[in-house]
Amino acid sequence: MITRPLDLASKLRPEPRSFDWLFFVNGGLIALFFSLYGSKFVLAPALGVDFQLPAEAGAAVEARPPTSFISVTNSGQIFAGDGLRTIAQLQTWLRDEARAAKRPPVLLVRASKGVRFELLTEVTSVARSAGFVGVLFAAVEPTAAGAGGRP
Repeated sequence: MITRPLDLASKLRPEPRSFDWLFFVNGGLIALFFSLYGSKFVLAPALGVDFQLPAEAGAAVEARPPTSFISVTNSGQIFAGDGLRTIAQLQTWLRDEARAAKRPPVLLVRASKGVRFELLTEVTSVARSAGFVGVLFAAVEPTAAGAGGRP
């Protein structure tokens, strides 16, 4: 070894105690954080949570009780059942919901004000192909100024 001529081995610190357990704790914490922040239930940074339904006069006139409902945000995210879904996952979920319904299946779509019409028509066609007989879009009655309630 190269340390023999100068006797460098005697001047080195002794070997530290084994900290192998610290490596496993560190790895476990990293895995925990990745699993938590990779979850579909954790909101991504800068994701808007302002969800307002559009107002429409006579919104409650043709209201029917839905068998299933989904929420669509401005950014195009679709929340159905237990979390975020893509269009392909939504079709599978809707097919299962339509089969499980005890009466003719009706889907209620709660879409925020700024959702693209293209996305709503795609959701409607997926719902109809999955076996839903009706697709309703949620809206609230407009409130008079100063009457309170949500704007």
